[in-house]
Amino acid sequence: MNDIKLAGQIAVVSGGTGGIGLATVDRLRASGAKVVLWDIDEGALEAAASARPDIEARKVDLLQEDEVGAAARAVAERYGRLDILVNCVGLEGKRSALAEHDLALWRRLIDINLTASFISCKHAVREMLRNDYGRIVNLTSTAGKDGNALDAAYSSAKAGIMGFTKSVGKELATTGIRVNCVCPAAIDSPLFDRLPPEQKAFSISKIPVGRLGRMDEVAGMIAWLCSTECSFSTGATFDVSGGRSTY
Repeated sequence: MNDIKLAGQIAVVSGGTGGIGLATVDRLRASGAKVVLWDIDEGALEAAASARPDIEARKVDLLQEDEVGAAARAVAERYGRLDILVNCVGLEGKRSALAEHDLALWRRLIDINLTASFISCKHAVREMLRNDYGRIVNLTSTAGKDGNALDAAYSSAKAGIMGFTKSVGKELATTGIRVNCVCPAAIDSPLFDRLPPEQKAFSISKIPVGRLGRMDEVAGMIAWLCSTECSFSTGATFDVSGGRSTY
């Protein structure tokens, strides 16, 4: 494990009770950051906090702007700053042919995969600007680059994350805030385990390295992007895809 120094940094991981989210929480903790975990799942929050007594877990509906704003202010008031935001919230949903795609599901997937990150970024940036420092990492997917068949909403939302990150990265480029995103391919995680065998095999076949990515590999990239060493990269998408998407 690389020695990425985050001592004294205050980090929020939103939607972080899943596989990559918890791997990120653990990597940031190992690097010295104080981690605050936001999620709507109370049971998952309790389990995460029970296993990690040094983190702060707070129930937050990431689609309710008043809750997110209050949570961001609470972090800044308690610790005096908010240095890092990692947006791990995401939901793929049921795959569907476009002609049969339900509009309500489309809106839900766009909200969870794109709008939630917008809201968290908006309120985190307000706090980061007070100290003219911050690191934001948004989690996207190769689906946003390549487009997955029968997955229009998820692919569109993940492409939107990349466009959003480019825009905000450029907007804040003359400040001390850096905004980037990480783009994994298929990762060996509880989410991947739930896929049908044929879909698993197809996903692995598209990765030139010939294997699934590991959650700690994604978390390692995120941790570097959260560090002071990431000072001249902003608005960019960093692939953790085993060579699948190198553009």
